[in-house]
Amino acid sequence: GLSCYSRSPELEHPNLSKMVRIVAFAYPYLFDNIPLFYRLFLCSGEGCAHNETIPIHYRHVALAFLTCFLFATHLPERLAPGRFDYIGHSHQLFHICAIIGTHFQMEAIIMDMSIRHSWLTLHVPLPAFMGTIGALGIALMLNLLIIALFSLALYWTPKLPDLKYEYKKFKMD
Repeated sequence: GLSCYSRSPELEHPNLSKMVRIVAFAYPYLFDNIPLFYRLFLCSGEGCAHNETIPIHYRHVALAFLTCFLFATHLPERLAPGRFDYIGHSHQLFHICAIIGTHFQMEAIIMDMSIRHSWLTLHVPLPAFMGTIGALGIALMLNLLIIALFSLALYWTPKLPDLKYEYKKFKMD
């Protein structure tokens, strides 16, 4: 919702629009990665699973913050207007950093899963039906119900009271 809302005040308040857009993309990233941030920056001791994936996670986090920085500052084209119109524009660099960061994130997750597979199978129960396919089915049914309700609302038209007009003919002399 914030991403869509950020487009409406763009002309009147460009700085507000930019901040709302940054928050719209940064907030979900930060929220989704709370366990990772805890593991990387706060966790200490034996239960923290410090292994060879930690440097890859650090690369992922660094590229995510670099992506946000490039999006917010419009560097380098801000320092040399006109020179980065085709190659090296911050929007291009933003996408490149996001793609490489996503690559590091996926590599770290796959490596974590393979390294911790034996520990996970011993200590974590297998997912149940309601935790996987069941939850997906319920979410799908709720989404279809919402779509159906809003679609039906498009076809429903309220009855307007019949208004009878009397037309009088005026004579022009």
